[in-house]
Amino acid sequence: LHSQLHLLLLLILLSSCFVTRTNCRTFLNKWAVELEGGDDLAHSIAQTHGFTNLGRIGTLDNFYLFEHHEVTKRSTSPSRHHHTFLSKEPEVVWAEQQVVKRRVKRDLLPDTSNPNWDPHFKDALWSKQWYLHGGAQGGYDMNLFPVWQKGYTGKGVVVTILDDGIEHTHTDLKANYDPDASLDINSNDEDPTPRYDSTDENRHGTRCAGEVAAQANNTKCGVGVAYNAMIGGVRMLDGEVSDYVEAKALSLNPQHVDVYSASWGPDDNGKVVDGPAKLAKQAFIQGVLKGRGGKGSIYVWASGNGGSHYDSCSCDG
Repeated sequence: LHSQLHLLLLLILLSSCFVTRTNCRTFLNKWAVELEGGDDLAHSIAQTHGFTNLGRIGTLDNFYLFEHHEVTKRSTSPSRHHHTFLSKEPEVVWAEQQVVKRRVKRDLLPDTSNPNWDPHFKDALWSKQWYLHGGAQGGYDMNLFPVWQKGYTGKGVVVTILDDGIEHTHTDLKANYDPDASLDINSNDEDPTPRYDSTDENRHGTRCAGEVAAQANNTKCGVGVAYNAMIGGVRMLDGEVSDYVEAKALSLNPQHVDVYSASWGPDDNGKVVDGPAKLAKQAFIQGVLKGRGGKGSIYVWASGNGGSHYDSCSCDG
């Protein structure tokens, strides 16, 4: 009877996870640690308690990522034992075991209307880019012609797309590609090329990069809003997303990158409101105060997709 009761409780717990999707969290074997004392002390504290210090989290001051190989890589229960010993160190200001955060990509629904086009560029799909030059759309286009005519085409600006990677060898992107605005957090290397598979799901970041900085007048594809901007990408959505992953992406090379663009977020179904945790908030604060030589990093975020669920698109953490 005792074992049957345990089994029943386990089934109830699992069913609640599947129904709400918010009752259960997946804990990783990584801890974000804020401590005062520098790199040597971080290594020492990590070694004392059996952790491996993976280094600073992005460019955040005093924040490090620790990993413990004796802790299960993914678990529904936190490792309180290891957390307690780490938190008791006097130099440790804050520590938190990382959890998986569900993040979904965001797209807009296509408009198939066909206004009278202005053949301004030679690019093959320019005539279909009504949102840039529609005119006859009753104000739905972005009215970019006057801006471009004044010389504002993105020249001198560096943008990075925080997403599932970008195909930087694409004929419409390679001329504007900037490796200093790029990183692969999922595979821990410098090349943000997407992981290709039969579903072709990892194309979102490349599409976003094209919307921003696709080369103009090369007869290929379309034209970017800022077609003379330099464009990079961070591959961070093709794997487990956690607070430290978001923070590392948001703090990439802040004295070089001008604009961080993200078109993703938590489920926007009217039931979930989830925003940045401590590390991501710290990345925002540090970027705004210190980025671009003190002028402040610029963060651009897509609103939610809640409209398709009859929810407010602005109800988003």
